[in-house]
Amino acid sequence: MRSLLVRPYRVCLIIIFVAWGTCMPASAKEVADLHPQLRELFPSATRYGAPTGNPPATPIYKGDEPIGYAFLTKPVVAIPAYSGKPINNLVGLDLTGRIVGVRIVEHEEPILVIGVTEDDLRHFVGQYRGKSAYDRISVGGSMRKGDVVIDAITGASITAMVENATVMKSAKRVAAARGIGVAGRVVAPVAATNTQEGSLLEPSPSKSTQNTVVQTQTEEPLWMMVWRQRVFQIVMLSIGLIVLMLVLVFQDWLSCRPSLLWYVRNGYLLFTVVFIGWYALAQLSVFNVLTFIHVLLREFNWEAFLINPMIFILWGFVAVTLLLWGRGIFCGWLCPYGALQEFVQQIAQRLRVPQLEFPEVVHERLWAIKYIILLMLFGISLQSLGTAARYVEVEPFKTAITLHFQREWTFVVYAAGLLVISAFNSKFYCKYLCALGAALAIAGRFRIFDWLRRHRECGRPCQICNHECPSGAIRHSGEINENECHYCLDCQVTYWNVYRCPPMVNRLKRRERGATGLAKAFVGFQQGSVKVAPPEPSRGSKNS
Repeated sequence: MRSLLVRPYRVCLIIIFVAWGTCMPASAKEVADLHPQLRELFPSATRYGAPTGNPPATPIYKGDEPIGYAFLTKPVVAIPAYSGKPINNLVGLDLTGRIVGVRIVEHEEPILVIGVTEDDLRHFVGQYRGKSAYDRISVGGSMRKGDVVIDAITGASITAMVENATVMKSAKRVAAARGIGVAGRVVAPVAATNTQEGSLLEPSPSKSTQNTVVQTQTEEPLWMMVWRQRVFQIVMLSIGLIVLMLVLVFQDWLSCRPSLLWYVRNGYLLFTVVFIGWYALAQLSVFNVLTFIHVLLREFNWEAFLINPMIFILWGFVAVTLLLWGRGIFCGWLCPYGALQEFVQQIAQRLRVPQLEFPEVVHERLWAIKYIILLMLFGISLQSLGTAARYVEVEPFKTAITLHFQREWTFVVYAAGLLVISAFNSKFYCKYLCALGAALAIAGRFRIFDWLRRHRECGRPCQICNHECPSGAIRHSGEINENECHYCLDCQVTYWNVYRCPPMVNRLKRRERGATGLAKAFVGFQQGSVKVAPPEPSRGSKNS
């Protein structure tokens, strides 16, 4: 009987000891096992303490002597990167306030998932070793005297700038809070408080860490600095978009002058490839759409979009043109990879390369592929944006535009192969595989204007525009499928051509016959062969 009474007490004691053990600070071995990179940053360390202070950092010991601190940047500074989420780094500081090393432990950046080699990434973060937490570091160049310049990551300049701001701001705060590495002045360290919840290096938010976030928001946002550094690009892009808007407003006038329109259009496509694409690296991607949806579903933050001024301005313009005219403005004028395909197609036509077009039934069925790809990417992104970033490689944009074909040969073959196919089938990728085009087509269904003119006879029986449309957006019935139209204006050039468009040819003939008949009547009147009867007197006349 007594044993039955003692047994519940034993169970209670076991539960108490287990709960107490889970709340105890982690051992050094557990900390090192959680982040093995700590051993790389502090190879001489023998033990690791629990995260303390505000901002939180883990003290590193060699025996009983402290040799530095390690911390994760996310609880200290959380700057949204290209993916809309911050990059989390493990940073080590010695007791002089110098960085002993940086390791990226968590991110969802597409350019870092696939596109940047491990050697490139290792070289970039390796540049912080030996830098002071109080140094002003600029990526790729400096506009301020006294800045320390480090190399950028090729094709990932925005991500590199976010990474730099994250590492340096968090390092400075951790160092200043502990009074280390400050020459000529003393900074009182924040009282250390043991953290018993959350990760071993990333404790759960407390009142003190929330205060740290408030202090972060009082500093100048990173996006403002980026916009100042890219004034030239912003001005050039703004001028280009104004020019495009003028082209759209005066499209009828330009369509009546096909030679001028040819030069304007090809000049603009060249601007899109060279400046927007290869120079400014402003190729829009379906990953932008997935990121936007994620931000809306979770916590909206404008800074996630403002961090890249070129992408932000382009998306703003595309949003306006989607509402007014549909997807065609971006796909036909502002997509660098689409412009590359158009140039390849023009060269193919000059070389008389045979064109391989699908029958209309097959052509319209193939349109569905890009919508299926979009749905698959969206479903994957709901689970993980990082995983979706890998599958977004179905887009050749990163290879051909962002990385200038300088990456693994498999990606280069894929992107170049699609360009070769476009020589035989105009804009093959855009028509059948582009998930971004599918997303824009869905949004473009709510457009307001329909400025593409059509005759009653279009498609009944005339099929000129149907045969000449490079994107195959005109049906045999003569209707334009706005979801597939790239707004190249070729059909409008034909519409206004009085020598090519049958309705316009007939109208010109009627006008010429009318003018000829009037001229003959005038000549006959002059020669007297045409007699004009005098007018009959009115009924109220006195002579009646």
